[in-house]
Amino acid sequence: MARPLLPLNALRAFESAARTLNFSRAAEELSVTPGAVSQQIRLLEDVVGGPLFLREAKGLQLTDLGRGAVPLLREGFERLMDASAMLREPPRRRQVSISVAPSFASKWLMPRMDDFHAAHPEVEVWISADMEPVVLGEGKADLAVRYGPGDYPGHVVERLMTETVLPVCAPALLKGDRPIRNPADLVGHTLLHDMSNDADPSRPDWPMWLKARGVKHADARRGSRFNQSDMLIEAAVAGRGVALAKRTLAQADLEAGKLVAPFADGSEAVGFAYHVVMPRDRPASTSTLAFVAWLKKQAVHHDNSMGGL
Repeated sequence: MARPLLPLNALRAFESAARTLNFSRAAEELSVTPGAVSQQIRLLEDVVGGPLFLREAKGLQLTDLGRGAVPLLREGFERLMDASAMLREPPRRRQVSISVAPSFASKWLMPRMDDFHAAHPEVEVWISADMEPVVLGEGKADLAVRYGPGDYPGHVVERLMTETVLPVCAPALLKGDRPIRNPADLVGHTLLHDMSNDADPSRPDWPMWLKARGVKHADARRGSRFNQSDMLIEAAVAGRGVALAKRTLAQADLEAGKLVAPFADGSEAVGFAYHVVMPRDRPASTSTLAFVAWLKKQAVHHDNSMGGL
């Protein structure tokens, strides 16, 4: 059986008096008289069977019993105040929290969010951009989008999009003193390297990509390195070199003309893909299902538009 609570008014009077060590200040805080505070404290001491304060000439001091109870009471009343504030608020909009990698968030998801808000104005989306392993069972997020092999035990996993990598650069690098017309022309240009931690064994690096095309490049491992794919793409947009980039993340800049793909046969498919990941032991809310349906629709549109680049 649940243990009965002590009188809440007496507990509140004790917590205030313990914090101020003064019955008069506690009375002002609670909008009662000092005598009423003193009466509530005596009632509580009678119930617990021992003194909570030492009433000395220099003022009030807590006994060991009183001192031990104060932190728990303070936390309890803070929780009650939070709950009261929540109940007084008007009903909140429906929410869905999503965990995504920073580069995917900035280069793919965020530019599309206006479309979701227009279709579902009643849903608030909370986006957490992080690279942490998927831990949805603890309630940290309603769903995640992860780039990987799709092996996430204990979760519901659906493939969202595949990925390819290809060289991209600013349009200005296609002309000038060292124009880029074929892979061998890259020998005269700075190569930008994606060092994001996705551990994809199928993704080629620059030495592998150049070797597959018969290009000998003594300095294929030199150049700037970036641990986030979006920083790599921004460096390419700025004309700092040629990047071997994930096409999904570079697509918006390719469509906008900020980047170009100099080689028609430069793309290489990789084994990793983007997956929607949801907890298996927690039913998805209607808001979560609406967001997942929207993600899938956006992925189909993304795949269809890739052919035009």
